[in-house]
Amino acid sequence: MANHASITKIGEFITVLQSVESTNNYAMGMVHEGMAKHGDAWLALEQTAGKGQRGRSWKTTTGENILLSVVMEPAFMPVSRQFLFSMTIALACYDFFISYTHDEIAIKWPNDLYWRDRKAGGILIENVLKSGQWSFAVVGIGININQVVFPDTITNPVSLKQITGKTFDLYVVTRQLCQCIENRYTSLKNGDAKILEAYNEVLFRKGDQVRLKKDSIVFETRILGVDMEGRLLTSDTAERAFKSGHIEWLL
Repeated sequence: MANHASITKIGEFITVLQSVESTNNYAMGMVHEGMAKHGDAWLALEQTAGKGQRGRSWKTTTGENILLSVVMEPAFMPVSRQFLFSMTIALACYDFFISYTHDEIAIKWPNDLYWRDRKAGGILIENVLKSGQWSFAVVGIGININQVVFPDTITNPVSLKQITGKTFDLYVVTRQLCQCIENRYTSLKNGDAKILEAYNEVLFRKGDQVRLKKDSIVFETRILGVDMEGRLLTSDTAERAFKSGHIEWLL
């Protein structure tokens, strides 16, 4: 394996995998084998069992989209600040995507990338804790780039090519995404106090009436924002706060 000793920036070393079950599983395996360090990244041309939030699958066409996992070491942060880290990654993906589309991009809580009412990408972060301390984060990112035909099982997908009409070099855009992550992560390490504010500024459907589902109950409510603990804040007959995974969006 190549010597990575001089590598410090995110994505400076990107391994391309022709086919893999899941880039996150692969990266996590490298972490547990002691063969990964901060900044190392793996780009898959095909995932046979890609993972999304809450156990959902992530399916894409071979070689057309960003299927990336990055190993990061946020040891300077307490474990209680996991959502601050999550917001940082979501904002980096937002930065990347809006550089091409220029508007109409939003982050759908907790960390999906949306163009109008259509999903352009998603993030799955899996953490490794040791003795209660944050050791590693494996950041999995899937962004639709060149795919134009999607399975019927995927709800409201959209790709960068569909939005812009252009075809993109997968390796070039992957490196650009890594640079966006590096930029936001550097701001986080430098004590950026406006991450939550920036996240709420681009929050999907903020201020709008939406339909949500909790257990078997469907209700309408207005999205107020998200707090530092990662709870979605809403208002209807009362103001409420929901943890991720406790409610379902009905678009």
